[in-house]
Amino acid sequence: MPNMSPVKNPMPAQDPEVRAGNFQEVALGYSPETALDEAQRCLNCKQKFCVGGCPVKIDIPAFIHQVAEGDIEEAYRIISRSSSLPAVCGRVCPQESQCEGQCIRGKKGDPVGIGRLERFVADWHNAHAEGAVDQPASNGHRVAIVGSGPSGLTCAGDLAKKGYQVTVFEALHLAGGVLVYGIPEFRLPKAIVEKEIDGLRALGVEIQTNVIIGRTITVDELMAEYGFEAVFIGSGAGLPKFMSIPGENMNGVCSANEFLTRINLMKAYQPGAATPIQHGHKVAVVGGGNVAMDAARCARRLGAEVQIIYRRTEKELPARREEVEHAMEEGIRFSFLTNPVAILEGEKGWCGSIRVQHMELGEPDASGRRRPVPIEGSEEEIPADMVIMALGTSPNPLIKTTTEGLETQRWGGIVVEETTGKTSREGVYAGGDAVTGAATVILAMGAGKTAAAAIDEYLSGKTAGSDKSGEEPG
Repeated sequence: MPNMSPVKNPMPAQDPEVRAGNFQEVALGYSPETALDEAQRCLNCKQKFCVGGCPVKIDIPAFIHQVAEGDIEEAYRIISRSSSLPAVCGRVCPQESQCEGQCIRGKKGDPVGIGRLERFVADWHNAHAEGAVDQPASNGHRVAIVGSGPSGLTCAGDLAKKGYQVTVFEALHLAGGVLVYGIPEFRLPKAIVEKEIDGLRALGVEIQTNVIIGRTITVDELMAEYGFEAVFIGSGAGLPKFMSIPGENMNGVCSANEFLTRINLMKAYQPGAATPIQHGHKVAVVGGGNVAMDAARCARRLGAEVQIIYRRTEKELPARREEVEHAMEEGIRFSFLTNPVAILEGEKGWCGSIRVQHMELGEPDASGRRRPVPIEGSEEEIPADMVIMALGTSPNPLIKTTTEGLETQRWGGIVVEETTGKTSREGVYAGGDAVTGAATVILAMGAGKTAAAAIDEYLSGKTAGSDKSGEEPG
């Protein structure tokens, strides 16, 4: 019988005062009983609006129906047809603006907790699954993937399922891309990412770390010398942006990218860690996106008083509402309608404060949000012995400057055909943040799926052409 409660089952979580002092996962996950109750809220609509809101097109009503029936493994199989990273997506996807944003139940109450159910299903499978995965028969084609973030891993998984010999090249020492260096342990445990990647390895995907494409090997060399017939570039956008204000090069000022990489990938927060990190007493984080929330919450866990400085109002914050609420619960303060104009020196050459100017909202800008306008004579200083800039990122120029015939945007993004991910270079495809600039995990995964389908069509066409000419395929 359907559960017609207008309220979704709440997600159990650590107490804010406790979790603000540790890096353990905040959300604790649904129990089987709660998952069953939430699944029964789904109306199994004939017109699947929720699927239309999912960038990787998971058959959401079908998997939730299986949860309601108690067949969790079948629910996992349904999700896995479309997603290579269900345990990741269930934790970090902005469901409220995607699948859940289209849910009919959300018209007169809360939408079904689709993300929470996806997480439950994936975690259940990872805890109970037994036996080896059957590797598909090889079709003889070789594809290189540049970057092991969400777009690269998705593309690799989809191609491996079709029998392609896939090799992923990762610049860092650990696979996972932004999933391991950018998202904190308390939101996405590294063991979860490792488990998902192990599943891809079981399909036959090879992952080579410490390989910098464009420096160790170029894209041109992958195709001309190493025998790869197609390349997918999913190298992300890891080049941080700054404001170019006075004092920005001072000691104690860093990008959120650097701060989170040290925290997440190199475990710099652990006592005796080989990778150092500054432990600020009063930390200012500039920005209002998910990365700003992550940096602020990490600094809070290191014992700092943390203040987020954002030039618009709370209503315009681009971060997920859940992350904003968690940050507020953990004691992080917000200074809205406030914009930095300079960073001032404190003791021994380190930053000591940040000068800000108060703002008011004017007319909408190109993004549709009201443009912040400075209020004359409203400057003040905020004490800060550490300033973290969380202002977005752009693609590293290394690949575009070392790949022959690769067209890019002025700001660095690779130019692709929207429906295929095809670049201006024959046999080379791209997707994710390397194309769009910093965006969400699930949008990057959608781009990886799109490119995988296009690569399959491209290489299948080459095989068909070889067969017609009497030559050996592959």
